[in-house]
Amino acid sequence: MNRALSVARRELRSAWNSPVAYVLVVGFLLFAAGWLYFVRGFFAVGLADLRPYFGLMPVAFALLAPAATMRSWAEERRLGTYELLLTMPFTEAELVFGKFLSSYAVLGAALALSLPVPLTAALFGSFDPGALAGQYLGAFLAAATATAVGEWVSSLAKNQVSAFVAGASLLLALVLVDRIAAFLHLGGPAAEVSAWLSLGAHFEALSRGVLSGRDLAYYLATSAFFLYLTAWNVRRRKWS
Repeated sequence: MNRALSVARRELRSAWNSPVAYVLVVGFLLFAAGWLYFVRGFFAVGLADLRPYFGLMPVAFALLAPAATMRSWAEERRLGTYELLLTMPFTEAELVFGKFLSSYAVLGAALALSLPVPLTAALFGSFDPGALAGQYLGAFLAAATATAVGEWVSSLAKNQVSAFVAGASLLLALVLVDRIAAFLHLGGPAAEVSAWLSLGAHFEALSRGVLSGRDLAYYLATSAFFLYLTAWNVRRRKWS
């Protein structure tokens, strides 16, 4: 664990020494506030409801996570430091988990700094603190899954641009797969499978502050699965 944290600290220093992390955090804060107050018309509607704000999170993470993770492995490959990294005294799991923690910390910072947005809205309505805590817990879980997916895509990509495009495409597909199935009027097992796979469908209850063991298990299992795939891919490249 200590060695994974060492990797995370190295990656974090690199991330915050570039403007990318700052652009991601500030861009997310401005977009989230603009979405709630202007696009969704929080004041015009006259209803104290934060579901539109949190309902945006899966789509936002589908774009933010690939931007935060695109350099994790693809940039190492572009700079020619990928092979050097694999010769360091770290296991594949430690490297993968360290890079994951670094990217996740950027998204976590954006989420933590977004807290004043719903707190400001609370001045104009009454919100359940427990529901708000549940909504943020769901957002952090969704961010973790999106980050794990982004890490896996980055481990496959040859450059940052392809890592971002492929990661965003895959995550948007995971977010919207249940809606695509509904649009195509798919029913039966196809509809059930699409709903089970959908990152967005599992976030619906969490966006209302309702914690479900099924949804929590989905995010934890999916995050672990994609981190495993990333470690397997790194190991395969190490011995190829």
